[in-house]
Amino acid sequence: MAAAAMTSSQMRIGSITALGGVALPARTAIRSAAPRVRTTSFVVRCEALPSDKEEKFVNPIDQATKKTITREDVLEHQATDESEQRSIFGEKPPAGSVYGRPELERRPETGDMSPWAIFAFDGAAPETINGRLAMLGFVWAVLGEKATGLSVIDQVFSPGSTGLIWFVAAVQIITYGSLVPIFNAKESTDARSFGPFTAMAERWNGRAAMIGFASLILTELFIQGPLFVRIFNSGGFPA
Repeated sequence: MAAAAMTSSQMRIGSITALGGVALPARTAIRSAAPRVRTTSFVVRCEALPSDKEEKFVNPIDQATKKTITREDVLEHQATDESEQRSIFGEKPPAGSVYGRPELERRPETGDMSPWAIFAFDGAAPETINGRLAMLGFVWAVLGEKATGLSVIDQVFSPGSTGLIWFVAAVQIITYGSLVPIFNAKESTDARSFGPFTAMAERWNGRAAMIGFASLILTELFIQGPLFVRIFNSGGFPA
Protein backbone atom coordinates (compact mmCIF):
# COMPACT_ATOMS: atom_id res chain seq x y z
CA MET A 1 0.00 0.00 0.00
CA ALA A 2 2.82 2.40 0.92
CA ALA A 3 4.62 1.66 -2.31
CA ALA A 4 1.45 2.15 -4.24
CA ALA A 5 0.81 5.43 -2.42
CA MET A 6 4.37 6.64 -3.12
CA THR A 7 4.09 5.68 -6.70
CA SER A 8 0.84 7.52 -7.07
CA SER A 9 2.34 10.54 -5.26
CA GLN A 10 5.31 10.56 -7.63
CA MET A 11 3.00 10.32 -10.55
CA ARG A 12 0.86 13.15 -9.23
CA ILE A 13 3.58 15.55 -8.10
CA GLY A 14 6.34 14.54 -10.45
CA SER A 15 9.07 16.08 -8.23
CA ILE A 16 9.25 13.75 -5.11
CA THR A 17 11.56 10.71 -4.74
CA ALA A 18 12.22 8.45 -1.79
CA LEU A 19 15.77 8.05 -0.48
CA GLY A 20 16.16 6.08 2.78
CA GLY A 21 12.57 6.79 3.72
CA VAL A 22 13.11 10.56 3.30
CA ALA A 23 11.25 12.46 0.64
CA LEU A 24 13.52 14.80 -1.36
CA PRO A 25 12.66 17.18 -4.17
CA ALA A 26 13.84 16.07 -7.55
CA ARG A 27 14.86 18.31 -10.47
CA THR A 28 12.67 17.90 -13.43
CA ALA A 29 13.40 19.36 -16.79
CA ILE A 30 10.46 21.07 -18.41
CA ARG A 31 10.67 21.55 -22.10
CA SER A 32 8.53 24.10 -23.77
CA ALA A 33 8.04 23.75 -27.42
CA ALA A 34 9.04 27.03 -29.09
CA PRO A 35 6.51 28.20 -31.66
CA ARG A 36 7.71 28.09 -35.19
CA VAL A 37 7.74 31.41 -36.99
CA ARG A 38 7.19 31.27 -40.68
CA THR A 39 9.17 33.92 -42.55
CA THR A 40 8.38 35.11 -45.99
CA SER A 41 10.93 36.87 -48.18
CA PHE A 42 10.00 39.49 -50.73
CA VAL A 43 11.97 40.71 -53.71
CA VAL A 44 11.45 44.32 -54.75
CA ARG A 45 12.56 45.39 -58.18
CA CYS A 46 13.12 49.05 -58.98
CA GLU A 47 13.40 50.14 -62.55
CA ALA A 48 14.37 53.65 -63.61
CA LEU A 49 12.08 55.46 -65.96
CA PRO A 50 13.41 56.46 -69.34
CA SER A 51 14.89 59.92 -69.51
CA ASP A 52 12.00 61.17 -71.63
CA LYS A 53 9.44 59.99 -69.03
CA GLU A 54 11.30 61.02 -65.90
CA GLU A 55 9.31 63.38 -63.67
CA LYS A 56 11.25 65.95 -61.66
CA PHE A 57 9.92 67.64 -58.54
CA VAL A 58 9.53 71.37 -59.04
CA ASN A 59 9.54 73.50 -55.91
CA PRO A 60 7.06 76.34 -56.44
CA ILE A 61 8.88 78.62 -53.97
CA ASP A 62 12.17 77.97 -55.76
CA GLN A 63 10.61 78.81 -59.10
CA ALA A 64 8.92 81.96 -57.76
CA THR A 65 12.10 83.42 -56.24
CA LYS A 66 14.70 82.19 -58.72
CA LYS A 67 16.24 84.50 -61.30
CA THR A 68 18.63 82.91 -63.75
CA ILE A 69 21.72 85.02 -64.38
CA THR A 70 23.61 84.13 -67.54
CA ARG A 71 27.02 85.13 -68.77
CA GLU A 72 25.40 87.43 -71.32
CA ASP A 73 23.48 89.23 -68.56
CA VAL A 74 26.66 89.78 -66.57
CA LEU A 75 28.56 91.09 -69.60
CA GLU A 76 25.73 93.48 -70.48
CA HIS A 77 25.51 94.81 -66.94
CA GLN A 78 29.27 95.12 -66.72
CA ALA A 79 29.35 97.18 -69.93
CA THR A 80 26.44 99.49 -69.09
CA ASP A 81 26.53 99.98 -65.31
CA GLU A 82 28.44 103.07 -64.28
CA SER A 83 29.79 101.60 -61.05
CA GLU A 84 31.33 98.72 -63.00
CA GLN A 85 33.34 101.14 -65.15
CA ARG A 86 35.66 102.05 -62.29
CA SER A 87 37.25 100.15 -59.43
CA ILE A 88 37.82 101.35 -55.90
CA PHE A 89 40.80 103.36 -57.12
CA GLY A 90 38.78 105.03 -59.88
CA GLU A 91 40.13 103.04 -62.81
CA LYS A 92 38.36 100.41 -64.89
CA PRO A 93 38.88 96.98 -63.30
CA PRO A 94 41.33 95.01 -65.47
CA ALA A 95 40.73 91.35 -66.20
CA GLY A 96 42.73 88.97 -64.03
CA SER A 97 43.50 91.53 -61.33
CA VAL A 98 43.77 90.36 -57.74
CA TYR A 99 41.89 93.33 -56.29
CA GLY A 100 39.06 95.24 -57.94
CA ARG A 101 38.02 92.44 -60.29
CA PRO A 102 35.47 92.84 -63.09
CA GLU A 103 31.94 91.66 -62.39
CA LEU A 104 32.38 88.66 -64.67
CA GLU A 105 35.14 87.36 -62.41
CA ARG A 106 33.46 88.28 -59.11
CA ARG A 107 30.11 86.59 -59.59
CA PRO A 108 29.67 82.92 -58.57
CA GLU A 109 27.61 82.32 -61.71
CA THR A 110 30.52 83.10 -64.05
CA GLY A 111 33.68 83.62 -61.98
CA ASP A 112 36.20 81.66 -59.97
CA MET A 113 34.63 79.33 -57.37
CA SER A 114 37.72 78.79 -55.24
CA PRO A 115 37.46 79.76 -51.56
CA TRP A 116 40.14 82.41 -52.08
CA ALA A 117 38.02 84.10 -54.75
CA ILE A 118 34.73 83.77 -52.84
CA PHE A 119 36.21 85.19 -49.61
CA ALA A 120 38.21 87.94 -51.33
CA PHE A 121 37.49 91.53 -50.33
CA ASP A 122 35.30 92.00 -53.42
CA GLY A 123 34.03 88.41 -53.39
CA ALA A 124 30.48 87.19 -52.93
CA ALA A 125 30.79 86.03 -49.31
CA PRO A 126 32.26 88.79 -47.06
CA GLU A 127 29.71 91.57 -47.51
CA THR A 128 26.78 89.15 -47.55
CA ILE A 129 27.81 87.38 -44.33
CA ASN A 130 28.88 90.53 -42.48
CA GLY A 131 25.70 92.38 -43.47
CA ARG A 132 23.43 89.59 -42.29
CA LEU A 133 25.32 89.23 -39.02
CA ALA A 134 25.16 93.00 -38.46
CA MET A 135 21.40 93.11 -39.05
CA LEU A 136 20.87 90.24 -36.64
CA GLY A 137 23.31 91.71 -34.12
CA PHE A 138 21.75 95.15 -34.11
CA VAL A 139 18.25 93.82 -33.47
CA TRP A 140 19.66 91.42 -30.87
CA ALA A 141 21.50 94.29 -29.14
CA VAL A 142 18.33 96.39 -28.82
CA LEU A 143 16.24 93.51 -27.44
CA GLY A 144 19.09 92.26 -25.24
CA GLU A 145 19.70 95.65 -23.66
CA LYS A 146 15.99 96.04 -22.99
CA ALA A 147 15.79 92.59 -21.36
CA THR A 148 19.08 92.48 -19.42
CA GLY A 149 20.12 96.12 -18.97
CA LEU A 150 23.62 95.28 -20.22
CA SER A 151 25.59 96.81 -23.05
CA VAL A 152 26.62 94.78 -26.10
CA ILE A 153 30.11 94.11 -24.74
CA ASP A 154 28.73 93.09 -21.33
CA GLN A 155 26.18 90.77 -22.93
CA VAL A 156 29.01 88.88 -24.64
CA PHE A 157 31.89 88.98 -22.17
CA SER A 158 30.41 89.45 -18.70
CA PRO A 159 30.85 86.45 -16.31
CA GLY A 160 27.91 84.08 -16.40
CA SER A 161 26.53 85.53 -19.62
CA THR A 162 25.67 83.21 -22.51
CA GLY A 163 26.03 85.93 -25.13
CA LEU A 164 29.35 84.62 -26.41
CA ILE A 165 27.89 81.16 -27.01
CA TRP A 166 24.96 82.60 -28.95
CA PHE A 167 27.31 84.86 -30.90
CA VAL A 168 29.53 81.95 -31.99
CA ALA A 169 26.47 79.88 -32.92
CA ALA A 170 24.96 82.73 -34.94
CA VAL A 171 28.21 83.26 -36.85
CA GLN A 172 28.39 79.59 -37.83
CA ILE A 173 24.72 79.32 -38.85
CA ILE A 174 24.69 82.54 -40.89
CA THR A 175 28.01 81.71 -42.55
CA TYR A 176 26.92 78.19 -43.48
CA GLY A 177 23.53 79.33 -44.74
CA SER A 178 25.16 82.03 -46.89
CA LEU A 179 27.75 79.72 -48.43
CA VAL A 180 25.42 76.86 -49.40
CA PRO A 181 23.80 78.60 -52.40
CA ILE A 182 27.15 80.03 -53.49
CA PHE A 183 29.07 76.75 -53.62
CA ASN A 184 26.22 74.29 -54.34
CA ALA A 185 24.16 76.26 -56.86
CA LYS A 186 26.66 78.95 -57.96
CA GLU A 187 24.16 81.62 -56.98
CA SER A 188 24.81 85.18 -55.94
CA THR A 189 22.32 87.11 -53.85
CA ASP A 190 21.02 88.77 -57.03
CA ALA A 191 19.67 85.39 -58.16
CA ARG A 192 16.89 85.51 -55.53
CA SER A 193 14.12 88.03 -54.94
CA PHE A 194 10.65 88.00 -53.46
CA GLY A 195 8.60 91.16 -53.59
CA PRO A 196 10.45 93.93 -51.72
CA PHE A 197 13.10 91.45 -50.52
CA THR A 198 15.77 91.96 -53.14
CA ALA A 199 19.54 91.70 -53.13
CA MET A 200 19.91 95.47 -53.43
CA ALA A 201 17.67 96.04 -50.39
CA GLU A 202 19.63 93.46 -48.41
CA ARG A 203 22.95 95.07 -49.31
CA TRP A 204 21.84 98.57 -48.26
CA ASN A 205 20.25 97.30 -45.04
CA GLY A 206 23.35 95.25 -44.29
CA ARG A 207 25.66 98.20 -44.87
CA ALA A 208 23.52 100.43 -42.65
CA ALA A 209 23.45 97.72 -39.97
CA MET A 210 27.25 97.31 -40.07
CA ILE A 211 27.74 101.05 -39.59
CA GLY A 212 25.06 101.18 -36.91
CA PHE A 213 26.34 98.18 -34.99
CA ALA A 214 29.91 99.47 -34.99
CA SER A 215 28.70 102.92 -33.92
CA LEU A 216 26.66 101.37 -31.12
CA ILE A 217 29.66 99.53 -29.69
CA LEU A 218 31.88 102.63 -29.86
CA THR A 219 29.18 104.80 -28.28
CA GLU A 220 28.65 102.38 -25.41
CA LEU A 221 32.39 102.19 -24.78
CA PHE A 222 32.44 105.97 -24.61
CA ILE A 223 29.45 106.39 -22.26
CA GLN A 224 30.37 103.27 -20.24
CA GLY A 225 26.89 101.80 -20.35
CA PRO A 226 24.04 100.53 -22.52
CA LEU A 227 22.78 103.18 -24.90
CA PHE A 228 19.28 101.85 -25.45
CA VAL A 229 18.65 101.42 -21.72
CA ARG A 230 19.24 105.15 -21.32
CA ILE A 231 16.98 105.85 -24.27
CA PHE A 232 14.21 103.66 -22.89
CA ASN A 233 14.49 105.11 -19.38
CA SER A 234 14.75 108.75 -20.40
CA GLY A 235 12.25 108.61 -23.23
CA GLY A 236 14.76 109.89 -25.80
CA PHE A 237 18.43 110.14 -26.67
CA PRO A 238 20.65 111.22 -23.76
CA ALA A 239 21.83 114.80 -23.91
